[in-house]
Parts: sequence; structure tokens; C-alpha cells
Amino acid sequence: MSQIFNFSAGPAMMPPAVLEQAQKELRNWQNQGTSVMEVSHRGKYFVELATQSEKDLRELYQIPGNYRILFLQGGARGQFAAIPMNLANKKGKALYLTSGHWSATAAKEARNFTEVDEIDILSSHTDSNSILKVERLDFSDIAEQYDYVHYCPNETISGVEIFDVPKVGNAVLVADMSSNILSRNIDISRFGLIYAGAQKNLGPAGITLVIVREDLIGNARQATPSIWDYAVQTKADSMINTPPTFAWYLCALVFKHLLACGGVEEMERRNHAKAELLYTYLDQSKFYRNYVAKENRSIMNVTFTTDNDELNAKFVAEATAAGLQALKGHKVLGGMRASIYNAMPIEGVQALIAFMKKFEAENAE
Repeated sequence: MSQIFNFSAGPAMMPPAVLEQAQKELRNWQNQGTSVMEVSHRGKYFVELATQSEKDLRELYQIPGNYRILFLQGGARGQFAAIPMNLANKKGKALYLTSGHWSATAAKEARNFTEVDEIDILSSHTDSNSILKVERLDFSDIAEQYDYVHYCPNETISGVEIFDVPKVGNAVLVADMSSNILSRNIDISRFGLIYAGAQKNLGPAGITLVIVREDLIGNARQATPSIWDYAVQTKADSMINTPPTFAWYLCALVFKHLLACGGVEEMERRNHAKAELLYTYLDQSKFYRNYVAKENRSIMNVTFTTDNDELNAKFVAEATAAGLQALKGHKVLGGMRASIYNAMPIEGVQALIAFMKKFEAENAE
């Protein structure tokens, strides 16, 4: 079989070395003669795995000691509800900075649990011919009237990334990092809570990471289900029920793999190199268009279009046949999208560009 490059936005490709190790250990993990899927989550070996995975993640992301790490279920959507249930407990309202589909979806869910003020921080996101650009990131003058301020640093659908951290004074800043977690270095101490679905950069779908400052734990409203209560989950080491053990195991392997590759610093270098290569080609092309301002172009999700729906469909079909999978854009936006998360090698981007050049030569008027 010829080499396949998977540009899926999520569930996304995983490091081949991790999949190979999981395949090797599938029926005989830790020389127990059983799979990791078949052992007790409270047994010696899995508890050791869980403990080591947290240690490795702390090292990777330089997570301070006053933050707790939770491995939960329910995806980022589950946290859309869990966050207001745990954090909107004093002032009774939250501020949501919207920059695309997922931040707006988070705000909509939060309204079921608290009062929400919403500020659109993009210059435009309705006109397909407009440039998507973040206009404002300083909210120090209003942030402290809210229990927390929420934003999404990377919008997978539109390919908009916010590289600067919003200024919120002493308010609690919450970030949905589902699609750019571990892709570049950040200062964890500037956030009260970070959450991320695993299926982009961490592992398979089914497990959700929450990094939460200790002082924010223990104030959930009384009606909060125990599975969403950060205090309950912290006390139980994320195991008030059986966790998704195989997904957790794969995340643990990914953390080890990233450390062996040079950590987040090396991932950031590689990710910028991949994105720069693809955007440089897009900028010189008169056939393809990207409608995101350069300062807000995602290094994880590169969106582009020919501005012709029939050509876009043809591009996706022929790319798939050429071994370049999952390039169809999200149904909300259309066009094409190349998701180039940590596990995507630069060879995949090079293969995509080669195909794009060929397609352009064959289809440009």
C-alpha cells in the first residue's frame, strides 16, 4: 500500500511509533498476558501508568504544582457544561470571547447554567470574502465582574488561531485547547483552567484533559453531577467510575513519545515549519485562497478553497485517491482543510503541496 497521509481534523492521526507500540503490547501488556483494556483501573499496573502519565504531562507542559490534572470523559462538550457548574458560583455570570463555531457553541451551552455575556472578537466571520482577524484581546477593564472569561485559542473549522493570551486582569481565564494542546509552549500560570478533547494531539477520542488551578476546585453548585464535579474527580484521581483505560494508556504513550522527540519546544518548531511551508505556497497561488489574516492563521488547521464548489469537490476526491485523506472542509464552511497536528510529518505537507500544484496546473483556467 502506498503511503497515506491523514489530514483529519479529529479524530486525527496519531504518531506511528505509538500505534506500533500499542499493537505490539495489545495482547500482552506489562507481561501480564492480557491487554491494558482488560485489567482493573485500580490495579497496580494501571495506577502506575496513570501516575506516570501525569508526571510526564507536567514535565511536557511545565504545569505548576498548584494545578491539578484530570482525565475525564464527555469530550470538550461535556466541559462546556461542567465549567459553569464548577466556576460560575460567586457572581453568577461569565464572559465568552467568541471567534468561531466552537467558542460560540460553548457560550450557548453555558447559558443553561449561568448568565453569559458574549463578545465577538473577530473583525468578520460572515462574509466568505472577508479576512478573519482578531480585533481585541484586552478585557482587563470588565473581566473582573465575571466568574470567568472563556475563549478558544484555535478554531478548527475556520483555521483561526489566537497566539496572544487575552488580558483579563485578576479574573479567571478558561481556554478550550482541544485543537492546539501541546502544539506550542504556553504559560500555564496565566490560566485558571485549560481543557482539551484528546482526539487532536493527545490520543484517541474518549478521554478529556482538564488542567485546573487548585483554588478553583471545591465550589461546584449543589446540583452538579458527581462526574462533572472537579472536587469529586480530584479526590478520586479521575476514577469515580471506570475511566476509558485504553484511551488513557494511548495518551500516556503519546506523552512518552513527545518527551523522546524533544518535548513541546520541538513540536512547536516542527509545527511552525509545516504551517509556513503550506501558507507560503497558498500565498503565491492564484488558484487557492485562504481567508484568515496572517497574524491569526492556525498552525494546526489550514483552510483553503478554490472559490468553486465543484472544483473543491473534485480536489477532495482526487486527493483522497492520491492518498491524501480527510481534506474536505467542515460542513459549516466548506472548501478544504488540512489539519497538521503534532503527528503529521512534514513529508505529508510536502506531498499535499505537490498534489495542489498538479491539481492547479490541470484545472486553472
